[in-house]
Amino acid sequence: PVTGDVLARFGERFGGSLQRQGIIIGADAGNTVRAVHNGRVVFADWLRGSGNLIVIDHGNSFISLYAHVQDFTKSTGDWVNRGEALALSGADAGNGSPGLYFEIRQSSRTLDPQDWLTPGD
Repeated sequence: PVTGDVLARFGERFGGSLQRQGIIIGADAGNTVRAVHNGRVVFADWLRGSGNLIVIDHGNSFISLYAHVQDFTKSTGDWVNRGEALALSGADAGNGSPGLYFEIRQSSRTLDPQDWLTPGD
């Protein structure tokens, strides 16, 4: 969804007993965040704990979440294609560094988002 190094991996422990449900990708603030698959934006707003968050419904109970973004380029209800710009990466990806928090869910189950990354992500 954004070009950069994975700084925190799915399943890693943090804050004591918490387990990471997504990944953090390091990127300069203001880099373009792109959709990993076609779908419809079902949420694009601020959410406590996630900052500015955009959520895409891909069908078949799959959703992708892009948190700690700035300057949305898509709004709730918009249809997006794979690779289309959604927002800009934020100054704090939830770990004190600029980048993006990225998560994939199928129904209520979190999946390893690395499987949705293209080479070079």
